[in-house]
Amino acid sequence: MILGNYNALWLLFAVPMIIVPVYLWCFLRKRRALNVFAERKLMESISASASFKRQVFKAVLLTAAFVSIVAALTEPKWNKRTREVKHKGRDVAVVLDVSRSMLAEDISPSRLERAKIAIGDLIEAMAGDRIAIVTFAGNSTVKCPLTQDYAFARMVVDDITTESTSRGGTMIGDALRKTADEVLGDTQGRYRDIVLITDGSDQESFPVEAAQKCSEKEIRILAIGLGSSDEGARIPMVGNGGEKTFLKYNGREVWVKLEGELLRQIAAASEGGMYLAVEPGTTFNLDQIYDQLIASAQKRELETAAVTEYDEQFQIFIGLALILIFCEAIVSERRKV
Repeated sequence: MILGNYNALWLLFAVPMIIVPVYLWCFLRKRRALNVFAERKLMESISASASFKRQVFKAVLLTAAFVSIVAALTEPKWNKRTREVKHKGRDVAVVLDVSRSMLAEDISPSRLERAKIAIGDLIEAMAGDRIAIVTFAGNSTVKCPLTQDYAFARMVVDDITTESTSRGGTMIGDALRKTADEVLGDTQGRYRDIVLITDGSDQESFPVEAAQKCSEKEIRILAIGLGSSDEGARIPMVGNGGEKTFLKYNGREVWVKLEGELLRQIAAASEGGMYLAVEPGTTFNLDQIYDQLIASAQKRELETAAVTEYDEQFQIFIGLALILIFCEAIVSERRKV
């Protein structure tokens, strides 16, 4: 037998510390009150039918009922059995751009922070699929390998900043190749997705060719582009005195736009790929994309796990408590004379 709620056992301390002292105090106070009401010999004749033993017995019944209720609260289980559960799912690698251009605030609160919120929604919606997190700028870093530990994945996402990679720049192609080879390389078949989240800026890393290589390995790419494709936005910087400035190059402020055409080509190079532009004022629900395109897609068997189960038996103790309470109610404090 095992208990599902060991904390309920603390309630048993109420028996010696509260219930028994209260009953003793009540019995003593009752006896003193009777002695005040009449002389001892007269009281013995008046209360000849009263049974102190029966009163104690009724108290024991109620105390036992309380103990039974506590036993039920501990959630007792027994009849152990083991069964195998097969888990099916897909492998989803989120490839997130953390270059400084993702600090642009045309998407509130910023492109990067909005992407992190969306990834958090994606993780909340996942059920059985494995997820990996890869960040990239001038180089790529695997922040979270494929896992079903969604709590750990959320913690990784929360800690992502533009400092999550050691080199500046934007190399989308390198990130796709690293993800396909190192993160998704151990699995085969049409059960793998890359969710690429970026503003589309690239520094000649041949991302379309990398996407074609992913397609050859049957890896689908869902490209999400963040930012304004018309005006673009400046890259905010924080000065030494805490004042807000904007990134400049050769004395002029740098404006970064959403390079949607490149991301469209990347998605088109992947069989079944999709491109979604998230511009200012556009709703971005990555959990809905997951439900429509990933959760409903073909899944493979990820692993077979042995699950141990027990039968809940709290009902026995609840029933026993009710019987004890019923018995206490029908037992009289007086004996037949």
